[in-house]
Amino acid sequence: MIDNVIKSIQKIPAFPATVKKVTELLPDDDFSVAEVVSVIRYDQAIAANIMKISNSVYFGSRQHIRSIQDAVVYLGKQQLIRAVQAAGVVRMFDRKEVVGYVTHAKELWKHSVAVALMSQILSRKIQGWEDQTLYTAALLHDVGKLVMGIYVRDSFEQIIQMVGDGKLSFLEAEEAVIGINHAEVGGRIADRWNFPPEIHDAIAYHHRPDLLRERARYNAWMVYLADQSCLMMGIGGGADALAYKGLEEVRNYFNIRMADIEGCFVQLLDELKSAQDLIYNL
Repeated sequence: MIDNVIKSIQKIPAFPATVKKVTELLPDDDFSVAEVVSVIRYDQAIAANIMKISNSVYFGSRQHIRSIQDAVVYLGKQQLIRAVQAAGVVRMFDRKEVVGYVTHAKELWKHSVAVALMSQILSRKIQGWEDQTLYTAALLHDVGKLVMGIYVRDSFEQIIQMVGDGKLSFLEAEEAVIGINHAEVGGRIADRWNFPPEIHDAIAYHHRPDLLRERARYNAWMVYLADQSCLMMGIGGGADALAYKGLEEVRNYFNIRMADIEGCFVQLLDELKSAQDLIYNL
């Protein structure tokens, strides 16, 4: 079975070149609006979605955005990165194979967006600023499920029985039955897409950040905390939901109180209300 999984990884489409190029251009404070516009306008699907997103409630547009240039100027750097990534990545989540984890592919997308938003809320709370690299890793943390869903579906009863016996987490049961788990598959996809180590590690270890060396742990711990927070809130929790071993040291790692995390829950619910069009209408 693991051989089939690895072959399936090779069939994952390349990460959208438009998303990569825009993400590379925007960190420069003197980025050229014209250059960004020229990159986006040649990808019809992303261009259409950028127009839709920029006119959405989530991005708070008070005027009708009529062109890609207007959208780039209006959204600004941080919001444009989010919009481009959402517009480029959502197409990959519309796959029937993920039904091994969820009843509908959109549930996985909703969970992924929620974890990405929560990662930024937590980042603001813990370190005082947002982190776009963290946002990317959080948005793609479950990308391995795009490949693994069909194998989990076919082995679902065996996996759930192992979890039900109380001896294994869902991740460990995946590995025992299929030979590999969705987090490791996600890491391999990140390698295929030539993502930097800080994104690869956050994806590959988002359930076990404690296995990373100290200096590489931060983003993985943050994605772990954002992911667990969303699962606790019941956002996009599929078949695996809370069937993972909790890691008590996450709050100690960030020196954060449960009351602070609960405050972040409230902020996330507010953001998700305005992000419904982003989640369901792309």
